[in-house]
Amino acid sequence: MKSEFLAAITQLSSEKGVPKEMVLEALKAALVSAYKRNFDSPANDLQAEISPDEPPDRAIKILRRALIVEEPNDEREDGLSVYDQITLDEAQQVPADRLIEGEPTLGASMLYDITPPAFGRIAAQTAKQVVLQKLRDAERQMVFNEFAERKDEIVHGVIQRIEAGTAILELGRAEAIMPRAEQVPTERYYPGQRIRVYVAEVNDTHRGPQIVVSRAHRLMLRRLFEQEVPEIFNGAVEIKAIAREAGARSKVAVLARQQGIDPVGSCVGMRGVRIQNIVNELNGEKIDVVEWNEDPGRYVANALSPAQVVRVSVDEDTKTATVVVPERQLSLAIGKEGQNARLAAKLTGWRIDIKSEAAMRAAVERAREEQEAQATPALAEAGVQAPSEVRADG
Repeated sequence: MKSEFLAAITQLSSEKGVPKEMVLEALKAALVSAYKRNFDSPANDLQAEISPDEPPDRAIKILRRALIVEEPNDEREDGLSVYDQITLDEAQQVPADRLIEGEPTLGASMLYDITPPAFGRIAAQTAKQVVLQKLRDAERQMVFNEFAERKDEIVHGVIQRIEAGTAILELGRAEAIMPRAEQVPTERYYPGQRIRVYVAEVNDTHRGPQIVVSRAHRLMLRRLFEQEVPEIFNGAVEIKAIAREAGARSKVAVLARQQGIDPVGSCVGMRGVRIQNIVNELNGEKIDVVEWNEDPGRYVANALSPAQVVRVSVDEDTKTATVVVPERQLSLAIGKEGQNARLAAKLTGWRIDIKSEAAMRAAVERAREEQEAQATPALAEAGVQAPSEVRADG
């Protein structure tokens, strides 16, 4: 019995990936449930005992703990309900070989064996179903705990299928979903494809853990930089902000935490090797790495890279930055469909108004002309009176 029983427990725990102790606890709970179901027991304080060393007919026992009273009542005593109370006569009828703990005396608590002769055979199928259910619950909980710890990390997965635009991935012994909103618009996914994804959400539901992964999340870019750039991983360079339009372009603002380190150069790497690895992982997504600066004007100018900036004036009240660029740099600063300016605004948190030098000069000229126009009536009136006085004196 010992070897067969332990071998079965070992196999079950190995298949489900749960500890033997958890299997035994699930089995004990299943045996109590099976006893109550098959023998219509009103007792509450029951426990199962498993002894692999005992003969097969004594290896599994159901034990009951009851309080010995003169007359059972509905009130609770010592935490035991009416169903866990027995009279002294009932206690004295318990065979000595079935008494586990206590003595049949009034006021005492007694633990005794109530296992029916046919319990092993009758309860086997019921116990099996309960055990499997508890093991499934334990397995789901272990998967949830595992991925709850891996939230915000990058993991490897294999696409199993595509359902209504949602990609279903296998992550080891767990299944994850990648909704259309978390997919990169320029990427195409197919069953059997191996991809790296960012674990965005891990939720515990009644159907098991629900894992949501992403390829479009901006924090996936952060994790890729941490993997490719040692200076970021060890804290010598800090990522201050990320703005991303997945599949098209991203901007990353970095700051050196140690003197003598070029934050942008560290991220780009020798001959662009580091940044190229990240670009390859994101299937050609363009990435601009810029230096963060506590001066809003300089930060905004850096964020508009690769465009050159002549000057920046900021309005703290409206959080607006007016940027002047050379005429030939205007389209580069704005970007295709406004993408460069839009990402720079997301990165800095400032509203950015871009003007060319020519447009700025024209605006200044118009403002000067408007001021002169407003001042003309008063000047004209003064100019008319003064000459007449001069002529009169002459």
